[in-house]
Amino acid sequence: MEPTTLMGPSNPLGYPAPYWFLVLFKVLGFTLHMIPMNLWYAGIIVAMVLSWRGDAHARRVSHRLMKPMPVIIALGVNFGIVPLLFLQVAYYKVFYPATILMAWPWLAIIVLLTVAYYGVYVYVAGLRRGDEEIAAWRRAVGWLTAFLFLVMGFLFANAFSLMTHVEAWPKLWRATGVAGAPLGIALNVDDPTLWPRWLMMFGLALTTTGAYIAVDAGLLARRESEHYRRAAMRIALKVYTVGLIWFAVFGSWYVFGTWSVELRGMMFSEPWVVLTGLTAIAPGLPWLLILTGGRKMTPRWATLVGGAQFLVIALNAISRQIVQNAELRPYLDVTAERVNIQWSPMVLFLLLFVAGLGVVAWMLRKLVGRGELVGSGR
Repeated sequence: MEPTTLMGPSNPLGYPAPYWFLVLFKVLGFTLHMIPMNLWYAGIIVAMVLSWRGDAHARRVSHRLMKPMPVIIALGVNFGIVPLLFLQVAYYKVFYPATILMAWPWLAIIVLLTVAYYGVYVYVAGLRRGDEEIAAWRRAVGWLTAFLFLVMGFLFANAFSLMTHVEAWPKLWRATGVAGAPLGIALNVDDPTLWPRWLMMFGLALTTTGAYIAVDAGLLARRESEHYRRAAMRIALKVYTVGLIWFAVFGSWYVFGTWSVELRGMMFSEPWVVLTGLTAIAPGLPWLLILTGGRKMTPRWATLVGGAQFLVIALNAISRQIVQNAELRPYLDVTAERVNIQWSPMVLFLLLFVAGLGVVAWMLRKLVGRGELVGSGR
């Protein structure tokens, strides 16, 4: 069977917007989503480890990392709607077949997210009680929540890798179907790109967590003691360093161990070699800022760290988009679809998107100004 026979048919109405518009907001939305997503993906584990094995300052860092987590998750979920929307519009031919093959694990994400979200609230409620030592059962809920977010990350990695692994669809369809009907229980575990990509993204999440701790110490924790803030900076450097090494190791495995000769040749030749190089070395910039600027800890310095980490994530999102298109090229040219521009939905989306970002920025500013986002002190 030709794998393309399992792809979705072309939409006779065409794209409702030019491809550049669709991919621009897919990448921008994914970048905005990745920032809070990284904090719950790796940040909860970091917080649990610091609370379990750390000293008083490490436990305080853990508390400050976990207290805003309900807000962070809410922001991440809402920002995630944007890239998912444009993914479904521009890549519907491969997105829907891939998620039908793994329908039950894909739908399970909703259940897992709901349980994990309540788990975060249970844990944070214990922190807000003011107890010096959080109850053991709440700590167990915290560990369970961290595990559930890891599982969700694995399922998302399965879906998005399966989306471009079109050649594997017939085998999975036959192995997990009955009388030609897929049971929706497939997972893309045989794809060699899945494991290093999933692990590489965890390393990137660790770097974002380290950058967040540094930004918190320099910008948000102004009411904390100087001694605490310096201790937080040391923790931020350690977390970022682990994440940097992790990202480099599994990123190298992903690029040099799983990319095809053609893909590697494309990404290491003009013009994409510049993007590839910047994506690889970009995490070194926030690391250097944390390493060399730890004594300053001014709001301006913290803003630089945050901006540098945003650049790291944006470059990763852009590179991933280029690689995704290259992997799909043998089966699908997403730029060749018919376009039938729907102006009213486009204009309405732009207005609501800008207004939504403005509301989120205003809310965060108010929460930070009142000390409610992470707590105003001891």
